[in-house]
Amino acid sequence: MFISPAYAQGFLGGDGATSLITNLVPFILIFVIMWFLIIRPQQKRVREHQEMIKNVRRGDTIVTTGGIIGKVTKVIDGTPDIDVEIANGVNVKVARAMISEVRTKGEPVKA
Repeated sequence: MFISPAYAQGFLGGDGATSLITNLVPFILIFVIMWFLIIRPQQKRVREHQEMIKNVRRGDTIVTTGGIIGKVTKVIDGTPDIDVEIANGVNVKVARAMISEVRTKGEPVKA
């Protein structure tokens, strides 16, 4: 009438290593799916944003993350900020990381 513990444990018929692998397979599959759907596209977006920030030139029209639209007036390589004209005679310094979009490309810098 009663099932002994020895029979219940032997019912699956596998040793500990096989059951460990079968338990880890779903987690590995979930990680692979997350890698291709979430992590990889985000890394691509970050690389494109860094390239866009690096290629900002004088005369470009930019949009900041705060929604301010302005024209780049001064860019110095190696500095974390740029000068942007947001209205006639109104210049502000903007951190390069806060640029969300470059709308119009400007003229090349004259050497």
